[in-house]
Amino acid sequence: MLELGWLSAKLFFKGKLIRNPIFFVTQTTIGIAIGFLLLVLLAQAPIPFYLPIILSSLVTGMIMPFLFKDFKTK
Repeated sequence: MLELGWLSAKLFFKGKLIRNPIFFVTQTTIGIAIGFLLLVLLAQAPIPFYLPIILSSLVTGMIMPFLFKDFKTK
């Protein structure tokens, strides 16, 4: 597993891992924006601050696979 991770990291930093980097950046930005917006909106509620963090993390983690369903590597 470590060898696979190391190989992927080397290919990523050489620019040979992602087929369409603009798509990757766009989808990542959309996911981060949704998670951040949800966190800010839930933080305004009169509930303990750990709940908005947990909920926004769960929602962001659930939408990322849908955002990256068409993601292709080289």
